[in-house]
Amino acid sequence: MLDEARRRRSRGTDVVVGVVECHGRPRTEELLDGLEVVPRRQLAPRGDSFAEMDVDAVIARRPRVVLVDELAHTNAPGSRNAKRWRDVEEILDAGIDVISTVNVQHLESLNEVVESITGVLQHETVPDAVVRRADQVELVDLTPEALRRRLAHGNVYPPTAVGAALASYFRPGNLTALRELALLWVADRMDDHRREHRHGRDHRIDATWPARERVVVALTGGPEGDTLVRRAARIADRAPGGEVLAVHVARSNGPSCCSSADLARQRRLVDTLGGTFHSVVGDDVPGALLDFARGVHATQIVLGGSRRRPWQYVLGPGVGPTVAARSGDIDTHIVAHEHIGRGRETTPKRSTTARGRAVASWSVALLGPLIPAAVLVPMRGGVALPGDMLLFLALTVGVALFGGLWQAVATAVVGSLLLDYYLAAPTHTLKIAAPGNMLSLVVFVVIALAVASVVDLAARRAQQAARNQAEADTLSFLAGSVLCGEGALPALLERVRETFGVESVAVLQRDGPRECWASVDSIGPNPPTRPDKADVEVPVDQSLALVLSGRALPADTRRVLSAFAAQAALVLERRTLVAEAAEARRLGEGHSLDTALFAIVARDLRAPLAAIKAGASGLRSHEVNWTRAERAELLATIEAGADRLDQLIGNLLDMSRLRMGTIEPLPSDIALDEVVPGAVARAARTAVRVSVPDTLPTVRADGELLDRVVANLVENAVLHTPPDTPVIVAAKTVRGRIELRVVDRGPGLPDDAKDRVFEAFARHGDAPRSRGVGLGLAVARGFAEAMGGALAAEDTPGGGLTMILTLPASTGPEPGARPGPTHLPGGRPEIPRPEPAP
Repeated sequence: MLDEARRRRSRGTDVVVGVVECHGRPRTEELLDGLEVVPRRQLAPRGDSFAEMDVDAVIARRPRVVLVDELAHTNAPGSRNAKRWRDVEEILDAGIDVISTVNVQHLESLNEVVESITGVLQHETVPDAVVRRADQVELVDLTPEALRRRLAHGNVYPPTAVGAALASYFRPGNLTALRELALLWVADRMDDHRREHRHGRDHRIDATWPARERVVVALTGGPEGDTLVRRAARIADRAPGGEVLAVHVARSNGPSCCSSADLARQRRLVDTLGGTFHSVVGDDVPGALLDFARGVHATQIVLGGSRRRPWQYVLGPGVGPTVAARSGDIDTHIVAHEHIGRGRETTPKRSTTARGRAVASWSVALLGPLIPAAVLVPMRGGVALPGDMLLFLALTVGVALFGGLWQAVATAVVGSLLLDYYLAAPTHTLKIAAPGNMLSLVVFVVIALAVASVVDLAARRAQQAARNQAEADTLSFLAGSVLCGEGALPALLERVRETFGVESVAVLQRDGPRECWASVDSIGPNPPTRPDKADVEVPVDQSLALVLSGRALPADTRRVLSAFAAQAALVLERRTLVAEAAEARRLGEGHSLDTALFAIVARDLRAPLAAIKAGASGLRSHEVNWTRAERAELLATIEAGADRLDQLIGNLLDMSRLRMGTIEPLPSDIALDEVVPGAVARAARTAVRVSVPDTLPTVRADGELLDRVVANLVENAVLHTPPDTPVIVAAKTVRGRIELRVVDRGPGLPDDAKDRVFEAFARHGDAPRSRGVGLGLAVARGFAEAMGGALAAEDTPGGGLTMILTLPASTGPEPGARPGPTHLPGGRPEIPRPEPAP
């Protein structure tokens, strides 16, 4: 961008810099020399200072061209526009040309793809439409090796960050994939430019431009489809960049006689070979196929030889010859296969009417006219022939409602014959003497057929409306489950089974490129293990399929099944995302723990080690004559350092055991007045006021864990309490549980930090490093919860912080019972300690 600006400036173009982010790169800063830079606007949200492009100053300057770096940048709070590309639109509206930069990973349409490749979610994106509106897009292409060399030479990041960048985001595989995405995106834009040029107002070019091979293969769902797809793939592979587009033309009046299982298998084959599958609707199959081919700028069409029998060519030349005759400059290949001339393998349509109802409707259609005939024959002469016809017409309408159109036609024909034979003069013969009767019978048949067709159409429309209503209810349920966040896959599959009345439903996932399938989840007995073994299959994507067994379903249920399949895909995606988030959280916590442990080893453990080393070296030195008091001071330093190391290592081991879940408390009935004083004496060298009456009930806890919890709480309170103020430890019974309170008079904590203080390695505010590594309270809460208790913090009245340890009271032994032996699994054996002096 800067090179282009310098080139234009050398030609006399008025070019200014709106914003360019140098990121401390010397080469970039050198290219800025000599270019006019518009001063940025300073913003200070929440006290932080940010420098953003001054759009008003750029427009007031009115240059011919302005440079705006990082198009996807998010502006600081307080800016007029949230995104920098919005600023660019304002500048363009002012009549100023803009040259900008954007990385491929910041394009909105590629955001999820880039995240799946690199593992990094880009939060700053720009809509593709904004970039596509540019008059010119230049791809700055660089091989992964060259870009990594630029990184290694320090041209992109400072030397301290190069190693991490090369090992994480800028790996060769990541860069190769991002480069391919950029090339494909620009190639698609070239297709847009070519399409605009061919169909522009000044050109109107209908001829195919064979910039690259696009092979359209027509699939009917017949057994020859696999051969056609493979042949099309071989044709496309002959030229670089060839594409295969499979298309199936479905008639608008319903499904054809194709096999849905064969069509689904061929769709998976197309996906495996890198092609795309499309479905279009059209009654004129050759016309729909050619319209699709011209719409995608196909260069070749592949069709199979016709399966029609010879006598069927009387009805027309067929799809293949018609497409070849009308294809124009698109090459047409008619591929031979073993099914040519064998006829179509039709599958009988399932009647939507039950078999029993069909038999009954035909019985009524053929025998029903005998009833009005039996009624009218004795009354012959009393009722005119038009009146007799009305009775037969009413019967025809009833049959149309009950059975359908063809049953009503049969009723009308039988009724007209009975009218002619028994009621029209001369009777008992099919001859008609009066011309008026002949006209009446003809009108009767025509009206009967017309009314029957209308009634049948209305009945079918009512059935269709009811089916559509059921579909709408089902889709409404699915939409509601999406909005409510319902994500249980078994519940969704159970809903599919109930809705369509099948025996079993399963979601299958293809394992590897071959036809190896594994069940993700299933409902019902003996669920299908492969799509070709199911009665109904609905592809979800390239590797997932929703399959049903128990009965075949009509094709008009496929739309609702597709909605269920899409919902199943969302459930699986949500499940995967939740698992990935949990794994990322676990890895993040582990990384934080490792980083903190490394910091402790590098900093906090070295201080007591240095003190021990200095004290021991001094005592061993023969060059200095130490007095008794000095030797005692050195020994005290060594002892304090050893105690500090023991505490740090103990807390680290305890935290690691808590993380791994290996803490196994050995609960027993413990008297607090026997445990608390000893823990306080070992944890604090200053005055601590203990108020634990011996009348309290015993608690159910692990003695050593409880000792460690109390010691950590007292040590933390002593660290934050002024030297002349005592720490108070008191216990009492509250609603059947025992509360032990450790009260300090330190600075206290704000409300939002009272829970964070129990996190590992947490320090509040500007707490000095010498006050610990931030593990004591985390270990205390972990041990308390492991014993079935709780640990919380609240403000001390008058200032300070109170730690409240809540433990369950014992139910069996009497108060004052001695605690039983305890141990920490994997830890050191308990060492008897002398009782503290009074």
